[in-house]
Order: sequence, then structure tokens, then C-alpha cells
Amino acid sequence: MDGTRPFGTVFLQTVSRYAILYLVLAGLGMLFFVPFAWMLSVSLHDLPSVFAQPFRWVPDDLRWDNYSSVTSLLPFWRYTLNTVVVTALVLVGTLLSCSLAAFGFSRLRFRGRESLFALCLSTMMLPGQVTMIPLYMFFAKLGWVDSYLPLVVPAFFGSPFYIFLLRQFFLTIPREYDQAAMLDGASQLRIYWSIILPLARPALATVALLTFVGTWNDFFGPLIYLNSPEKATLTLGLSMLKSQVVGSGVTQWNLLMAGAMLVMLPNVIVFFLAQRHFVRGITLGGLRG
Repeated sequence: MDGTRPFGTVFLQTVSRYAILYLVLAGLGMLFFVPFAWMLSVSLHDLPSVFAQPFRWVPDDLRWDNYSSVTSLLPFWRYTLNTVVVTALVLVGTLLSCSLAAFGFSRLRFRGRESLFALCLSTMMLPGQVTMIPLYMFFAKLGWVDSYLPLVVPAFFGSPFYIFLLRQFFLTIPREYDQAAMLDGASQLRIYWSIILPLARPALATVALLTFVGTWNDFFGPLIYLNSPEKATLTLGLSMLKSQVVGSGVTQWNLLMAGAMLVMLPNVIVFFLAQRHFVRGITLGGLRG
């Protein structure tokens, strides 16, 4: 005997350890999935069966027409177009401004760089409620209320968290690439556009995903700045379904959940398409300080 454990014992212990880990993860996954399963189930009920006791997860009559009812009760596709326009503009502004700021903080050397970066990060400690009223008064003075400008323009001035995330990723890119490009006569802007951005695709995909989800699901911003119904986004338009009640004064929760499923679907699709880049961007983004 050499004092080592038999291979079979080690194998069984390893399999058992991973089996327990996967069971725990599967249990947590199911726990987080329950609200989405309930929302899908309610969206396929008729209104009386929503309040039936006990609740039936699979109704006898699947009401797929609830989804078409949502699109007919609301100018759904108009709201979708509004949301796509706002989200696309915010995506462009966020990626451009945050990547430029992160490039400056990570690749350029200038006096006060670290202090300025610390000041940028310190703005994350300000809650949105503190700046809400001053921002509204500022945009009202500019005459931007009831337009998309208050929702889009701030994205072109950067976000501290995304600047931090991109800066950390840019620091993992070797500076030898910059030096080789400068020997060939490339400017800093050329280095940023042709070298740093292509190498930072995972981090950019992470920022794009988080920005997309946050903007697509934003309710508070459109609620504050948009007054015209035809300019409403999906989340704001969906809230109007709560005011459309049946004769007994009951909100049509089945239609509301059907609308929520339609609004949530692009988030799920985008997340699964960008999942690989998202995980890599988050992982590599914190490698260096």
C-alpha cells in the first residue's frame, strides 16, 4: 500500500461533490424561475381562472389569444418602435462615451488622472433621488420635457460604473500593442479605434447587454419626462393596461402578464446571445486594479 486512496473512491467522492453542487445550483435556478413560470401561466389563463383557488398552473383552456389582445388594446408596435429608438441611441451613446473615458483613464498619462478617476467613481455614491429634481428642472429649462432627449443625451456623457468596468478591461491589454502602433505613426484615436476596441469586445458586449436591459426595462425615466401617449415606451404603455378594467373593476391581470412576457422576451434573447461575452467581460474586467 502506498498510502494513496483507491481511484474508485476518489472518483466517487468527486462525482458526489459535483452532483451536490449541481443539485444546489439547479434548486436555486428553479427558485428564480418560479416567478417567470407564474407570469407565463397567468398570461395563458382567462380572467376568472386567474383568481380560482387552488391556482392551476396549466389551465384547461390555454388562452394564446391574450397576446394578440394586448397588441390590439394598446398601440403595442408603436411603443415597441419608440423603445427600440431610445434603446439604440442610449446604446451608442453609452458605448462611445464610456469607452473613450475608459481609454483615457487606462492608456493616457496625465497629471491628476487617478484623482479624476476617483472623483468619477465617487459619483456612484449619489442616489438617483438626489439628482432627480435638479435634472428635471434643468431639462425643463431647456424645453426637453416630453421628448426623448432627457432619456438619450445623458448616455453620451458616460456612466461611472461602465467606465470603471471598461478601464479595468483595457488595463489587461498589453501596452506593447500601443507602442507598436505608435512606431507605425498611429495616433491615440487610431489606437483606440483599431486596437483597443476590437480587443475589448467581451467588455463592450457586457456594457451593451447591461445597457440594453436597463434601458429597455426603464419605467421611471419615461414616466417623468414623457407626457404624450404616442411617445410612450413599452414599460410605460404596459402600465396603462392596469387602468383598463372589466365591468367588476378588476384589472385584467392575464393581459397584463401577457404584455409583460412580450416585453421581457427581447431581454431573454439578447442575454442568451451575449451570455458568453458577458461572463468573459465580467471575469476579465476585474483582473487588474
